[in-house]
Amino acid sequence: MQTATAVKPLWHTYLLFLAPMVLSNFLQSMSGTVNSIYIGQMLGTQALAAVSGMFPIVFFFIALVIGLGAGAGVLIGQAWGAREPHMVKAIAGATLLLGVLIGLVAAVFGSVFARQALSGLGTPADVLDDAVAYAHVMMWILPSLLVFVLFTQLLRGVSDTLSPLLALIVSTSVGLALTPALIRGWFGLPQLGIQSAAYAGLAGNLAAMAWLAWRLIRKGHPLAPDREFFAALRLNGAILGKVLRIGLPTGVQMIVLSLSELVILALVNQHGSQATAAYGAVTQIVNYVQFPALSIAITASILGAQAIGAGRLERMGPILRTGLLINVCLTGGLIVLGYLLSHWLLGLFLTEDSTRLMAEHLLQIMLWSLLVFGFQAIIGGIMRASGTVLVPVAIAIICVVGVQLPAAYWLDAQYGLPGVWMAFPVAYLGMLILQTLYYKLVWQHQKIERLV
Repeated sequence: MQTATAVKPLWHTYLLFLAPMVLSNFLQSMSGTVNSIYIGQMLGTQALAAVSGMFPIVFFFIALVIGLGAGAGVLIGQAWGAREPHMVKAIAGATLLLGVLIGLVAAVFGSVFARQALSGLGTPADVLDDAVAYAHVMMWILPSLLVFVLFTQLLRGVSDTLSPLLALIVSTSVGLALTPALIRGWFGLPQLGIQSAAYAGLAGNLAAMAWLAWRLIRKGHPLAPDREFFAALRLNGAILGKVLRIGLPTGVQMIVLSLSELVILALVNQHGSQATAAYGAVTQIVNYVQFPALSIAITASILGAQAIGAGRLERMGPILRTGLLINVCLTGGLIVLGYLLSHWLLGLFLTEDSTRLMAEHLLQIMLWSLLVFGFQAIIGGIMRASGTVLVPVAIAIICVVGVQLPAAYWLDAQYGLPGVWMAFPVAYLGMLILQTLYYKLVWQHQKIERLV
């Protein structure tokens, strides 16, 4: 068995890890897409605009958990590569408990300040009340969503990407079946209007987590919620210190990205509810391309961490090159499809021709740059596998705060709404150039050691 593993081509290992994750991201995006179609077609463009305003706010909280998961994933990957399952459980337990606390805090503060936050973002007055009503429900179901997102990240640290995929199938199936039923009040269910997708999502998450627990226990999984796992649910300072050392900068980066999205949304909102609806539709399409690119970067990071844990540093270069090649094929292919099918895809969300044409133009401006985004994310992922995060994160933050946002304001003044979207390629190109320079000139010359 060991010999077979040793001679297995790296691209094969990569794709076995990556394929379930990409399918998971596809399902996750599809769930949001179909819910947006339900809302846009069954409740109208104004309802879609109200829901769209919540995208950056929810992402703000998810970003912090993603950062924690990234830090824990590196540590778990190294411990798993070194064949230390007890350390895997200890890292997972401490991180998961911290994620639960973050979810509860987010629920309280997010629901209390929902109206102020949405008003501050410049949410159009004609959709503000609906947006606030939707936000209140989303904030209270956020803890279950954050726990689900974090736990699936931890599973990937031990190379299990199939369980998260199957759990997401359960969640998506339940959510998509319930959303239209709650919108229309089918089968005696209450008519919940714009809040239907949120309640359906909660039911889906709970069903998926129950099924996932059953599957992991039945298989004797290293992260099964058994007695040993629950014993590890404690705030271990030494472990969390290492998790936060890697994860906090990554979380800060994600939060800065989400804050930049809030600024972008505020700029878009100034152009009216039609522009806000176009923003929501374009975001849906972009997610289908961006999330797979991020999945490749996560795969590179986990495989790199496992190689470090196993003492096989010679694999780091091939892991990077394979990731970049897969990005060309996968992300590049999705970009081509996005351009070819943009008119039809956006028509799934938007019923007004003028809004759809606006969204199509915006999508065409920036879609190509997601290939560049994928390249820089993969380079950063390889460096994160060794615990190197501060400089790569600083590069990303500088490019967002110092390049993208000023460019968005300036280009908005020059070209109107399309100018806001022109700032994305500018920022992504800056990230790629600086990440590559740091990787070549500094990181490759550093000594790489295990963190756990």
